Order: sequence, then C-alpha cells, then structure tokens
Amino acid sequence: MFPSVVAAQIRNCVSDYLITTFRPTTPGFNGLIERFLKTANNLYRGPYVSVGLPFRQGTIGGDYFPEIPLGFIPFLHQERAFNRLSPPNYQSTIIATGTGSGKTECFLIPLLEHCRQQGNKPGIKAILIYPMNALATDQSKRIAQIIEQTPSLKGQVTAGLYVGEKDEKPTRVMTPEKVITDKEMLRKSPPDILLTNYKMLDYLLIRPDLQALWTNNEPETLRYLVVDEFHTFDGAQGTDLACLLRRLKHRLQTPPGHLACVGTSATLGNKSDKTEILAYSKTIFKEEFEAAALIEEDRLSDGEFLGNALLNVLPYRG
Repeated sequence: MFPSVVAAQIRNCVSDYLITTFRPTTPGFNGLIERFLKTANNLYRGPYVSVGLPFRQGTIGGDYFPEIPLGFIPFLHQERAFNRLSPPNYQSTIIATGTGSGKTECFLIPLLEHCRQQGNKPGIKAILIYPMNALATDQSKRIAQIIEQTPSLKGQVTAGLYVGEKDEKPTRVMTPEKVITDKEMLRKSPPDILLTNYKMLDYLLIRPDLQALWTNNEPETLRYLVVDEFHTFDGAQGTDLACLLRRLKHRLQTPPGHLACVGTSATLGNKSDKTEILAYSKTIFKEEFEAAALIEEDRLSDGEFLGNALLNVLPYRG
C-alpha cells in the first residue's frame, strides 16, 4: 500500500461525492463545487506521512542473561535498564519509553534473574503495582508464560496475583498460562513475585488475617518495587501511593536505599521536564533518582534509517 496512491484515491472519491450530491439549480452557482475543489487546500491537505523510526539496538545482544534466554536482541534503552536493575546493582529507575518499546522486559527480566539467584529463599522479593486489575491480570499471564518456558525459572520462581476481584477458577500452583491466584495459598506460601494494585496492597498491610503474607519477609528480602503506568498516580492518588509505599517500607523494616524502585510510563520523558520527573519520582518512592535514573527511548535518526534505502518517487496523479 502506497500512502500517496491511497490519499489520491480518497480525495477523488470525496470530490466525486460532493459533485454528484450538491448539484446547484440556481443560475450563477453552476460549477461552484468544481471551482471550489480545484483550488488547492480548500478541502484537503497533505498527505502527511509519519515514519515511525525504529529503536536503537543495544551492543551486548540476546545473551545478556546467560540463564534466561531473551529470544530477542534488546534495544539500547532496555540494555541501559538491565545495567541499572540487574543484580548486584539494584538502582532505582524510571522507564519513560514509547508504546511497544518493551518497558515490561526492562524490569521483569532483571527481577526474574534476582529471584532465580535467591533459589528457594522464602519471602516476597518483588511487588508489582498496577493501576487496573485487568492490566495486572494480563501481565500475570505473560509472567507465567516466561517462567514456564525458561528451564532455570520453572519450578524455582513463583508469582501470585492478589487483587480484589474473585477468580472463578483460582489456581494453587503455577501453570503455563496462569500464576497463583488462590488467596489462601498465597497467604500460606507467599510467592517470589506479587502482582497487585495499590488499594489491595493497603489491605494486605493492615488486615490482621492477611499478615501471614509477610511472615517470611526479613528487612532485606524485598528488592524490587515496581509501579506500572506511573503517570496515572498524580494528585490525591499520588499522595495515597506515596504514603502507602512509606508504610510498606516501615512495615517490612526495609533499609534506606535498599529497594530498586521502578516507574514505567509511555507518556513521560522526551518533551517533559526531566528534573520534574525525577523530583516527582523521589517524592513518591522516597528514594534517590539521579539524572541517569531516567531511561528514555533512543531511536535511529531519519538519516540513519533511510541512508541506504532505495526510494522510488511515484508521480502524483490527482
């Protein structure tokens, strides 16, 4: 499909429609529509073509994690996130890259590697907070599939989904398509990775009947604290989240600077004020975010992308 050809076809169809539909019968108006359409820019402009430039690839390749095959070559921004979040670095990071850039992999693979290295040590090692239950459920399927398909993770790393909605068919063990959703099992045997929302996390901290979830957590057990769609937590909701995270760290007696706090967003970065983003992140998480903590997308320039391309210019036929 050539955009210029399609644009010409659309213009011709619209012009034919207007000419046949609005036929003037009053003398003096004959040919008015035709004259109007022949004047450039009266009805349409363009076409304008926007080329989505590809993300720049990293330099290490798909063997970044020897025990967790990636199956793809990481983008440069993913590689930068791996460098900050993989053991033993654990540096708080904001991932502000566009849709389809692999933001989830930026934090998910490092925390899976951490859980793998921890072996069978009990306790929740990573908490993933989502703004919507549907998003948490969708991501839980993805995590279950990765664990199932990776021999070094299968049977060694567990993930659980704890949200307010009741699961019609709760699972007590990991399956190829589903994480643990049985709430009783999650309390008796807390998973390595907990997916939840900020309201449910609040309940998990204050309700007496849910405190068994934290039984195995020593001060340094929790390593990752991830907030997906970070930009949605603004205003009063951002204040609630900030207070909740402080209570969580106080409840678990987490040492200062120990957590790798992660925020992801496709709408932050690039045109936004980097200083404000980092200051906001520091306020929400109460952790340090230096300038390098903001990971933004890195795309090829138009010259790099089209430099060796063979371009055929088609004649315009209006």
